[in-house]
Amino acid sequence: MLNLVKNTIAKSKRNFLETFFKEIDQKNCIFKGVMVYFFYIAKRNYSKHNSEGRFTMATLEDIARALKVSKGTVSKALNGAADVSESMRRLVLEKAVELGYSRPLRGDAPRIAVFITNMRYASAQDLGFDILVGIRKMAEPAGYRVIIIPLNHELENSIRYDEYMMRGNYRGGLFLGLSLDDPWLKEFETCRTPTVLYDNCVKGNPRVTYVGADNAEGMELAVNYLQGLGHTKIGYLSSALGAYVYQQRYQAFFRVLRDKGLPDGESLAGNSLDLEECLSGHLPRLINQGCTAIMCSHDILAIQALARCRKLGIRVPEDVSILGFDDLLRCRNTTPPLTTIRQNRTELGKSAYCALSSQMEGVPLSTFLLHTELVKRSSCAPPK
Repeated sequence: MLNLVKNTIAKSKRNFLETFFKEIDQKNCIFKGVMVYFFYIAKRNYSKHNSEGRFTMATLEDIARALKVSKGTVSKALNGAADVSESMRRLVLEKAVELGYSRPLRGDAPRIAVFITNMRYASAQDLGFDILVGIRKMAEPAGYRVIIIPLNHELENSIRYDEYMMRGNYRGGLFLGLSLDDPWLKEFETCRTPTVLYDNCVKGNPRVTYVGADNAEGMELAVNYLQGLGHTKIGYLSSALGAYVYQQRYQAFFRVLRDKGLPDGESLAGNSLDLEECLSGHLPRLINQGCTAIMCSHDILAIQALARCRKLGIRVPEDVSILGFDDLLRCRNTTPPLTTIRQNRTELGKSAYCALSSQMEGVPLSTFLLHTELVKRSSCAPPK
Protein backbone atom coordinates (compact mmCIF):
# COMPACT_ATOMS: atom_id res chain seq x y z
CA MET A 1 0.00 0.00 0.00
CA LEU A 2 2.84 2.38 0.87
CA ASN A 3 4.46 1.80 -2.51
CA LEU A 4 1.13 2.46 -4.22
CA VAL A 5 0.78 5.81 -2.45
CA LYS A 6 4.38 6.77 -3.28
CA ASN A 7 4.03 5.83 -6.93
CA THR A 8 0.71 7.66 -7.27
CA ILE A 9 2.07 10.83 -5.71
CA ALA A 10 5.20 10.69 -7.83
CA LYS A 11 3.14 10.60 -11.01
CA SER A 12 0.87 13.50 -9.99
CA LYS A 13 1.37 17.21 -10.17
CA ARG A 14 2.84 18.56 -6.93
CA ASN A 15 1.63 22.18 -7.08
CA PHE A 16 -1.55 21.65 -5.10
CA LEU A 17 -0.01 19.43 -2.44
CA GLU A 18 3.01 21.67 -1.85
CA THR A 19 0.82 24.76 -1.53
CA PHE A 20 -1.61 22.95 0.76
CA PHE A 21 1.04 21.86 3.28
CA LYS A 22 2.82 25.21 3.09
CA GLU A 23 -0.28 27.25 3.85
CA ILE A 24 -2.75 25.29 5.95
CA ASP A 25 -2.32 24.61 9.67
CA GLN A 26 -2.84 20.86 9.91
CA LYS A 27 -3.46 21.01 13.67
CA ASN A 28 -6.81 22.66 13.07
CA CYS A 29 -7.91 20.54 10.11
CA ILE A 30 -10.07 17.45 10.62
CA PHE A 31 -8.67 15.84 7.46
CA LYS A 32 -4.97 15.07 7.81
CA GLY A 33 -2.74 12.45 6.16
CA VAL A 34 -5.70 10.42 4.96
CA MET A 35 -6.78 13.42 2.89
CA VAL A 36 -3.57 13.20 0.87
CA TYR A 37 -4.00 9.51 0.18
CA PHE A 38 -7.69 9.95 -0.68
CA PHE A 39 -7.00 12.93 -2.96
CA TYR A 40 -4.41 11.18 -5.09
CA ILE A 41 -6.09 7.79 -5.27
CA ALA A 42 -9.38 9.45 -6.26
CA LYS A 43 -7.58 11.64 -8.76
CA ARG A 44 -6.15 8.55 -10.44
CA ASN A 45 -9.55 6.82 -10.49
CA TYR A 46 -11.69 9.77 -11.64
CA SER A 47 -9.51 11.69 -14.04
CA LYS A 48 -9.40 11.12 -17.78
CA HIS A 49 -5.82 10.93 -19.03
CA ASN A 50 -4.26 11.01 -22.46
CA SER A 51 -1.44 8.74 -23.62
CA GLU A 52 1.15 10.91 -21.85
CA GLY A 53 -0.63 10.71 -18.50
CA ARG A 54 -1.86 14.33 -18.49
CA PHE A 55 -5.38 15.28 -17.49
CA THR A 56 -7.57 16.25 -20.45
CA MET A 57 -10.94 18.02 -20.65
CA ALA A 58 -13.95 16.97 -22.70
CA THR A 59 -14.26 18.41 -26.22
CA LEU A 60 -17.17 19.51 -28.43
CA GLU A 61 -16.74 16.20 -30.27
CA ASP A 62 -17.20 14.28 -27.01
CA ILE A 63 -20.48 16.11 -26.29
CA ALA A 64 -21.72 15.63 -29.85
CA ARG A 65 -20.86 11.93 -29.79
CA ALA A 66 -22.63 11.40 -26.46
CA LEU A 67 -25.80 13.14 -27.68
CA LYS A 68 -25.60 11.80 -31.26
CA VAL A 69 -25.79 15.29 -32.75
CA SER A 70 -23.38 17.32 -34.85
CA LYS A 71 -20.46 19.30 -33.45
CA GLY A 72 -22.02 22.41 -35.02
CA THR A 73 -25.23 21.89 -33.08
CA VAL A 74 -23.27 21.60 -29.85
CA SER A 75 -21.31 24.78 -30.62
CA LYS A 76 -24.47 26.73 -31.45
CA ALA A 77 -26.22 25.52 -28.31
CA LEU A 78 -23.33 26.56 -26.08
CA ASN A 79 -23.18 29.98 -27.73
CA GLY A 80 -26.93 30.64 -27.44
CA ALA A 81 -27.72 30.58 -31.17
CA ALA A 82 -31.33 31.44 -31.96
CA ASP A 83 -31.83 28.47 -34.31
CA VAL A 84 -31.29 25.90 -31.54
CA SER A 85 -34.32 24.94 -29.45
CA GLU A 86 -34.42 25.56 -25.72
CA SER A 87 -34.73 21.83 -25.02
CA MET A 88 -31.65 21.05 -27.14
CA ARG A 89 -29.69 23.90 -25.55
CA ARG A 90 -30.42 22.58 -22.05
CA LEU A 91 -29.59 19.02 -23.12
CA VAL A 92 -26.22 20.13 -24.52
CA LEU A 93 -25.47 22.25 -21.46
CA GLU A 94 -26.20 19.42 -19.03
CA LYS A 95 -24.10 16.95 -20.99
CA ALA A 96 -21.24 19.48 -21.25
CA VAL A 97 -21.22 19.97 -17.49
CA GLU A 98 -21.49 16.22 -16.90
CA LEU A 99 -18.47 15.51 -19.12
CA GLY A 100 -16.40 18.33 -17.62
CA TYR A 101 -16.25 20.53 -20.73
CA SER A 102 -14.67 23.99 -20.41
CA ARG A 103 -14.48 26.65 -23.08
CA PRO A 104 -11.02 27.40 -24.52
CA LEU A 105 -9.35 30.04 -22.35
CA ARG A 106 -7.31 31.74 -25.09
CA GLY A 107 -4.31 32.33 -22.90
CA ASP A 108 -6.21 33.34 -19.76
CA ALA A 109 -5.82 31.44 -16.48
CA PRO A 110 -8.60 28.99 -15.49
CA ARG A 111 -11.20 30.68 -13.33
CA ILE A 112 -13.13 29.88 -10.17
CA ALA A 113 -16.06 31.97 -8.98
CA VAL A 114 -16.59 33.16 -5.40
CA PHE A 115 -20.21 34.25 -4.90
CA ILE A 116 -20.85 36.51 -1.90
CA THR A 117 -24.14 37.64 -0.40
CA ASN A 118 -25.19 38.86 3.07
CA MET A 119 -21.53 39.19 4.05
CA ARG A 120 -19.11 42.10 4.11
CA TYR A 121 -15.61 41.49 2.80
CA ALA A 122 -14.01 44.80 1.76
CA SER A 123 -12.19 45.53 5.03
CA ALA A 124 -9.93 43.45 7.28
CA GLN A 125 -12.59 44.04 9.96
CA ASP A 126 -15.16 42.12 7.90
CA LEU A 127 -16.03 38.44 8.24
CA GLY A 128 -15.47 37.64 4.57
CA PHE A 129 -12.11 39.39 4.18
CA ASP A 130 -9.92 36.66 5.68
CA ILE A 131 -11.90 33.90 3.99
CA LEU A 132 -11.13 35.46 0.61
CA VAL A 133 -7.47 35.85 1.58
CA GLY A 134 -7.32 32.14 2.38
CA ILE A 135 -8.97 31.17 -0.90
CA ARG A 136 -6.54 33.32 -2.88
CA LYS A 137 -3.51 32.04 -1.00
CA MET A 138 -4.33 28.56 -2.24
CA ALA A 139 -5.94 29.20 -5.63
CA GLU A 140 -3.57 31.72 -7.20
CA PRO A 141 -0.33 29.75 -6.64
CA ALA A 142 -2.16 26.78 -8.19
CA GLY A 143 -2.75 28.84 -11.35
CA TYR A 144 -6.40 29.84 -10.86
CA ARG A 145 -7.88 33.29 -11.24
CA VAL A 146 -10.38 34.09 -8.45
CA ILE A 147 -13.42 36.07 -9.60
CA ILE A 148 -15.62 37.64 -6.89
CA ILE A 149 -19.29 37.87 -7.87
CA PRO A 150 -21.88 39.70 -5.70
CA LEU A 151 -24.92 37.42 -5.56
CA ASN A 152 -28.57 38.43 -5.41
CA HIS A 153 -31.97 36.91 -6.13
CA GLU A 154 -32.26 38.79 -9.40
CA LEU A 155 -29.20 37.01 -10.79
CA GLU A 156 -30.27 33.64 -9.39
CA ASN A 157 -33.76 33.92 -10.90
CA SER A 158 -32.44 34.99 -14.30
CA ILE A 159 -30.35 31.91 -15.13
CA ARG A 160 -29.72 28.37 -13.92
CA TYR A 161 -26.58 27.88 -11.87
CA ASP A 162 -24.92 25.30 -14.14
CA GLU A 163 -25.65 27.45 -17.17
CA TYR A 164 -24.16 30.54 -15.55
CA MET A 165 -21.00 28.63 -14.70
CA MET A 166 -20.74 27.17 -18.19
CA ARG A 167 -21.21 30.52 -19.92
CA GLY A 168 -18.63 32.17 -17.67
CA ASN A 169 -16.23 29.26 -18.11
CA TYR A 170 -15.82 28.82 -14.37
CA ARG A 171 -14.29 25.54 -13.27
CA GLY A 172 -16.04 25.64 -9.90
CA GLY A 173 -17.91 27.88 -7.46
CA LEU A 174 -17.59 28.81 -3.79
CA PHE A 175 -20.48 30.44 -1.94
CA LEU A 176 -20.34 32.73 1.11
CA GLY A 177 -23.36 34.05 3.00
CA LEU A 178 -26.23 32.08 1.43
CA SER A 179 -29.64 32.15 3.11
CA LEU A 180 -32.11 29.29 3.05
CA ASP A 181 -34.36 31.22 0.63
CA ASP A 182 -31.69 31.67 -2.08
CA PRO A 183 -33.12 30.26 -5.36
CA TRP A 184 -29.90 28.48 -6.36
CA LEU A 185 -29.85 26.51 -3.10
CA LYS A 186 -32.49 24.17 -4.56
CA GLU A 187 -30.41 23.72 -7.73
CA PHE A 188 -27.42 22.58 -5.69
CA GLU A 189 -29.30 19.36 -5.02
CA THR A 190 -28.77 18.29 -8.65
CA CYS A 191 -26.09 20.62 -10.08
CA ARG A 192 -23.11 19.12 -11.92
CA THR A 193 -20.65 21.96 -11.35
CA PRO A 194 -18.06 21.44 -8.57
CA THR A 195 -19.39 23.58 -5.72
CA VAL A 196 -18.38 24.44 -2.16
CA LEU A 197 -20.77 26.07 0.30
CA TYR A 198 -19.47 27.94 3.36
CA ASP A 199 -21.76 27.32 6.34
CA ASN A 200 -24.45 25.67 4.21
CA CYS A 201 -25.18 21.99 3.69
CA VAL A 202 -26.88 20.33 0.72
CA LYS A 203 -27.08 16.57 1.11
CA GLY A 204 -27.19 13.95 -1.60
CA ASN A 205 -25.16 15.62 -4.35
CA PRO A 206 -21.55 14.35 -4.57
CA ARG A 207 -20.54 17.53 -6.42
CA VAL A 208 -21.36 19.82 -3.47
CA THR A 209 -19.23 20.14 -0.31
CA TYR A 210 -20.07 21.85 2.99
CA VAL A 211 -17.13 23.73 4.54
CA GLY A 212 -17.24 25.53 7.86
CA ALA A 213 -16.26 25.67 11.51
CA ASP A 214 -17.47 22.98 13.87
CA ASN A 215 -20.38 24.91 15.39
CA ALA A 216 -21.29 22.09 17.78
CA GLU A 217 -17.76 22.08 19.17
CA GLY A 218 -17.82 25.88 19.48
CA MET A 219 -21.04 25.91 21.47
CA GLU A 220 -19.75 23.18 23.76
CA LEU A 221 -16.61 25.24 24.42
CA ALA A 222 -18.75 28.28 25.23
CA VAL A 223 -21.18 26.54 27.57
CA ASN A 224 -18.40 24.62 29.32
CA TYR A 225 -16.58 27.89 29.99
CA LEU A 226 -19.65 29.72 31.27
CA GLN A 227 -20.70 26.80 33.44
CA GLY A 228 -17.16 26.59 34.80
CA LEU A 229 -17.44 30.22 35.86
CA GLY A 230 -20.59 29.32 37.81
CA HIS A 231 -23.37 30.35 35.40
CA THR A 232 -26.39 28.07 35.51
CA LYS A 233 -28.93 30.14 33.56
CA ILE A 234 -27.56 31.11 30.16
CA GLY A 235 -29.56 32.94 27.48
CA TYR A 236 -29.12 32.83 23.73
CA LEU A 237 -29.39 35.86 21.45
CA SER A 238 -29.42 35.36 17.68
CA SER A 239 -30.15 36.91 14.34
CA ALA A 240 -33.12 35.40 12.49
CA LEU A 241 -32.81 31.66 11.92
CA GLY A 242 -33.10 32.06 8.16
CA ALA A 243 -29.54 30.87 7.55
CA TYR A 244 -28.26 27.32 7.99
CA VAL A 245 -25.37 28.42 10.21
CA TYR A 246 -27.65 30.21 12.69
CA GLN A 247 -29.93 27.19 12.87
CA GLN A 248 -26.94 24.94 13.55
CA ARG A 249 -25.57 27.18 16.31
CA TYR A 250 -29.00 27.56 17.91
CA GLN A 251 -29.61 23.81 17.95
CA ALA A 252 -26.08 23.04 19.15
CA PHE A 253 -26.33 25.54 22.03
CA PHE A 254 -29.55 24.10 23.42
CA ARG A 255 -28.35 20.54 22.87
CA VAL A 256 -25.33 21.27 25.09
CA LEU A 257 -27.57 22.85 27.75
CA ARG A 258 -29.73 19.69 27.82
CA ASP A 259 -26.71 17.40 27.95
CA LYS A 260 -25.41 19.29 30.99
CA GLY A 261 -28.73 19.42 32.78
CA LEU A 262 -28.95 23.22 32.57
CA PRO A 263 -32.23 25.10 31.98
CA ASP A 264 -33.06 24.94 28.26
CA GLY A 265 -36.56 26.38 27.90
CA GLU A 266 -37.62 28.34 24.81
CA SER A 267 -37.88 31.49 26.91
CA LEU A 268 -34.06 31.48 27.16
CA ALA A 269 -33.79 32.29 23.44
CA GLY A 270 -34.38 35.46 21.49
CA ASN A 271 -33.94 35.84 17.74
CA SER A 272 -35.00 38.36 15.12
CA LEU A 273 -34.04 39.69 11.71
CA ASP A 274 -34.46 43.14 13.25
CA LEU A 275 -31.32 44.05 15.24
CA GLU A 276 -33.21 46.63 17.29
CA GLU A 277 -35.76 44.01 18.35
CA CYS A 278 -32.90 41.83 19.59
CA LEU A 279 -31.34 44.69 21.55
CA SER A 280 -34.38 46.51 22.91
CA GLY A 281 -36.67 43.50 23.32
CA HIS A 282 -34.92 40.16 23.73
CA LEU A 283 -31.74 41.34 25.49
CA PRO A 284 -33.51 43.08 28.43
CA ARG A 285 -36.03 40.22 28.63
CA LEU A 286 -33.29 37.61 29.03
CA ILE A 287 -31.54 39.65 31.71
CA ASN A 288 -34.80 40.38 33.57
CA GLN A 289 -35.69 36.69 33.74
CA GLY A 290 -32.43 35.94 35.51
CA CYS A 291 -29.89 35.04 32.83
CA THR A 292 -26.43 35.79 34.20
CA ALA A 293 -24.74 35.08 30.86
CA ILE A 294 -25.78 35.50 27.23
CA MET A 295 -24.32 33.64 24.28
CA CYS A 296 -24.63 35.52 20.99
CA SER A 297 -24.80 33.79 17.59
CA HIS A 298 -22.11 36.07 16.13
CA ASP A 299 -19.71 38.81 17.16
CA ILE A 300 -21.48 41.76 15.57
CA LEU A 301 -24.57 41.00 17.63
CA ALA A 302 -22.44 40.53 20.75
CA ILE A 303 -20.67 43.85 20.18
CA GLN A 304 -24.02 45.61 19.80
CA ALA A 305 -25.23 43.90 22.98
CA LEU A 306 -22.22 45.27 24.89
CA ALA A 307 -23.03 48.79 23.70
CA ARG A 308 -26.72 48.43 24.59
CA CYS A 309 -25.90 47.15 28.09
CA ARG A 310 -23.70 50.21 28.61
CA LYS A 311 -26.56 52.45 27.52
CA LEU A 312 -28.98 50.70 29.90
CA GLY A 313 -26.56 50.92 32.82
CA ILE A 314 -26.01 47.14 32.88
CA ARG A 315 -22.40 46.32 33.70
CA VAL A 316 -20.50 43.70 31.70
CA PRO A 317 -19.28 41.37 33.09
CA GLU A 318 -20.33 42.33 36.66
CA ASP A 319 -24.10 42.12 35.99
CA VAL A 320 -24.11 39.86 32.95
CA SER A 321 -21.47 38.00 30.93
CA ILE A 322 -21.59 38.20 27.12
CA LEU A 323 -19.86 35.82 24.71
CA GLY A 324 -19.68 36.00 20.90
CA PHE A 325 -18.79 33.76 17.97
CA ASP A 326 -16.29 34.44 15.10
CA ASP A 327 -13.49 36.48 16.73
CA LEU A 328 -13.55 39.51 14.46
CA LEU A 329 -10.63 41.94 14.79
CA ARG A 330 -12.77 44.53 16.55
CA CYS A 331 -13.51 42.12 19.45
CA ARG A 332 -10.21 42.96 21.14
CA ASN A 333 -11.06 46.70 21.14
CA THR A 334 -14.59 46.62 22.55
CA THR A 335 -15.45 47.78 26.07
CA PRO A 336 -14.79 45.39 27.68
CA PRO A 337 -12.84 43.24 25.17
CA LEU A 338 -15.16 40.49 23.97
CA THR A 339 -14.71 36.84 24.90
CA THR A 340 -15.64 34.79 21.84
CA ILE A 341 -15.37 31.54 19.91
CA ARG A 342 -12.76 31.81 17.17
CA GLN A 343 -13.16 30.30 13.74
CA ASN A 344 -9.92 30.73 11.81
CA ARG A 345 -11.32 32.36 8.71
CA THR A 346 -8.11 32.34 6.69
CA GLU A 347 -7.83 28.59 7.15
CA LEU A 348 -11.52 28.26 6.32
CA GLY A 349 -10.75 29.95 3.01
CA LYS A 350 -7.82 27.62 2.39
CA SER A 351 -9.99 24.62 3.24
CA ALA A 352 -12.73 25.86 0.92
CA TYR A 353 -10.26 25.91 -1.96
CA CYS A 354 -8.89 22.51 -0.90
CA ALA A 355 -12.43 21.10 -1.06
CA LEU A 356 -13.15 22.75 -4.40
CA SER A 357 -9.87 21.53 -5.90
CA SER A 358 -10.73 18.01 -4.77
CA GLN A 359 -14.20 18.35 -6.30
CA MET A 360 -12.70 19.51 -9.60
CA GLU A 361 -10.49 16.39 -9.54
CA GLY A 362 -13.51 14.14 -8.99
CA VAL A 363 -13.19 13.63 -5.22
CA PRO A 364 -16.75 13.72 -3.79
CA LEU A 365 -16.13 15.36 -0.40
CA SER A 366 -19.23 15.77 1.73
CA THR A 367 -18.23 17.85 4.77
CA PHE A 368 -15.02 19.64 5.75
CA LEU A 369 -15.08 21.18 9.26
CA LEU A 370 -12.36 23.03 11.16
CA HIS A 371 -11.95 23.10 14.91
CA THR A 372 -12.97 26.17 16.91
CA GLU A 373 -11.17 27.84 19.82
CA LEU A 374 -12.29 29.71 22.93
CA VAL A 375 -10.70 33.17 23.17
CA LYS A 376 -10.91 34.50 26.72
CA ARG A 377 -11.00 38.27 27.15
CA SER A 378 -12.87 40.41 29.68
CA SER A 379 -16.59 40.20 28.91
CA CYS A 380 -17.21 37.10 31.04
CA ALA A 381 -16.82 36.62 34.79
CA PRO A 382 -18.37 34.54 37.60
CA PRO A 383 -21.93 35.61 38.47
CA LYS A 384 -22.51 37.69 41.58
